[in-house]
Amino acid sequence: MSERVLVQQLQGLADGPVTVSGWVETVRDQKKVQFVILRDETGAVQLVNPATRPADPSAAEPVEAQDAAALALTDTISNLSTGTFLTVQGDLKHDERVKLGGVEIKIGTLDIAAAALPETPIAADSGLDKRMDWRFLDLRQRRNNLIFRVQTTLEHAFRSYWIERDYIEVHSPKLMASASESNAELFEVPYFEEKTAYLAQSPQFFKQMAQVAGFGKIFEIAPAFRADPSFTSRHATEFTSVDAEISWIDSHLDVAAMQEELLHTAFQAVKHKHGDEIEELFGIEVQVPRIPFPRIPLAEAREIVKARGYDIPRTDGDLDPEGERQISAHVLETYGHEFVFITDYHPEIRAFYHMRDEETGLTKSYDLLFKGVEITTGAQREHRVDVLMEQAKEKGLLPEHLDFYFDFFRYGAPPHGGFGMGLARVLMLLLGQDSIREVTYLFRGPTRLAP
Repeated sequence: MSERVLVQQLQGLADGPVTVSGWVETVRDQKKVQFVILRDETGAVQLVNPATRPADPSAAEPVEAQDAAALALTDTISNLSTGTFLTVQGDLKHDERVKLGGVEIKIGTLDIAAAALPETPIAADSGLDKRMDWRFLDLRQRRNNLIFRVQTTLEHAFRSYWIERDYIEVHSPKLMASASESNAELFEVPYFEEKTAYLAQSPQFFKQMAQVAGFGKIFEIAPAFRADPSFTSRHATEFTSVDAEISWIDSHLDVAAMQEELLHTAFQAVKHKHGDEIEELFGIEVQVPRIPFPRIPLAEAREIVKARGYDIPRTDGDLDPEGERQISAHVLETYGHEFVFITDYHPEIRAFYHMRDEETGLTKSYDLLFKGVEITTGAQREHRVDVLMEQAKEKGLLPEHLDFYFDFFRYGAPPHGGFGMGLARVLMLLLGQDSIREVTYLFRGPTRLAP
């Protein structure tokens, strides 16, 4: 069996025999020649076949004299439907006149692996929900394929950054006996002997356990689950969370410094590997963010937003989505930067485990906004068990429900902090998309559990 060659490798090969496999993107069935555009996971190539048609019965040459194999090949190509997966053996030829890569393959033999139905259920102008119903077909587009190549590069860059700096990768459990943050956003799962488990909203508690265990620096890229009935463009019930936690910090600003360096490194990798193709298919030039990112305390951010003519309707002191867009617009106009850390949140709008500044009473925490959308919450954690328990009580949490968590801190704990970042939100904003559904392999929301 001939070895399969990827489309992206064809330009580097000499003219001669070659085998390619992929799916049919288009067929142009002309009278004297047939063209098939075949796409694989790396690109598309033009296949060509000199058409052999059944002879006119009145012609001098009888039908029987024609090449039966050539007739059969022509007929097969004429009946190919878009999406059919096949393998072609033929002769590669370099020809600069061919717009698609400067190469084409003259078909020798064609073997159909699986034929597609002639009518596809989605088209280029289909709505997002319809495309999500047929996601496996939607993903065949070159543009959508690129999304997940970018995602792969982004995650690899994250991991490389951390591993090169001696971080430990952990895989925390996604089945929990109790809530990690909010009881209101938990999915319940029947467990053995009439017990109830909960899908993890976050690896938060277990990231902190690793600090107490002496791991020092850890990261995790894994699923998280939120029973949040939100239908916004940036929410999902299952999403990929990018988390890190580090020991021996002085404040949340140490965490922010690590995260901005991480993102700078990752965006640089994406621009280097995919920048030209992103610009071609998405019309966006990848901007590698400068370090350091701007940092603005929340109170100051609210004043800036108000001065821009927008009154934030929230009564808890936090920014709403429009407020986030407004402060990000200010940062872009003032500093030419797409990222901004909003710092110093009031304890009432932060988790009980966020450390508080002894002078201001505000939490040592931040949100990171990218192009006007929150992608991260980060903080220094409270590691003193007596303070931690008091802060939990202030939030109305029952200590007995968190006793396993408090145990982590009863035997010593280093000062530590970390962040959680939504991978899909980063991708959505990086590629200029309107919804995380576009950049999620298979989206899960309040009304979507399939495919």
